[in-house]
Amino acid sequence: MPSVLTTKKLTKSQESLLFNAGIAWVNYSAIQIEFHKKIQLPELIENAIITSKNAWFAINKNTKIENAFVVGSKTEQLLKEVNIAIIEKADNAKDLANRIIENHSEKSFTFLCGNKRRDELPKLLQQNQIELKEVEVYKTKLNPKKFDQEFDGILFFSPSAVQSFFQLNKSKNEIAFCIGNTTANEAKKYTSAIKIANQPTVENVIVQVVKELRK
Repeated sequence: MPSVLTTKKLTKSQESLLFNAGIAWVNYSAIQIEFHKKIQLPELIENAIITSKNAWFAINKNTKIENAFVVGSKTEQLLKEVNIAIIEKADNAKDLANRIIENHSEKSFTFLCGNKRRDELPKLLQQNQIELKEVEVYKTKLNPKKFDQEFDGILFFSPSAVQSFFQLNKSKNEIAFCIGNTTANEAKKYTSAIKIANQPTVENVIVQVVKELRK
């Protein structure tokens, strides 16, 4: 039976996709999220950039957001549930930055982010003289763990998870299944066997695993 390591805990419905395909899995939380207890936020943010669900979980009771510019369908869904207007949505931060530059260059933005946020978005906005205030609302901590077991595949959902896993492990010819290009670019530093999801969702990463490994 093929086996995979997933670098975040899966939900029961996500696990059932692997179970039904005859694939064994091990859950491992490669990163830990710590929300800042005291965040200085205005009562109202007119234009918020939110590139991860963790940023929303960190602030959702502390401030009112008028307009949101988001990465990922799961983040979009969370904000829609509380009636926040989604102005732009993209699959990654670079694409979101380009949409903002193209359509909203006259606005000013508040970027709610973590300590390991990537540089592409703030850099692109600053290069185009778009006003941006960054507020760090959570910390991502690596949780490295050594595995002696060999897997047919490893599921990665962020560049930080890749860094965490390879801190104590070397590639053993398994396939790195990655949620998107930024995660895949990090994985390329350690392995050449990489598959990227067609859509940036956990479920689509699992679809790629099933396609590749189902016996």
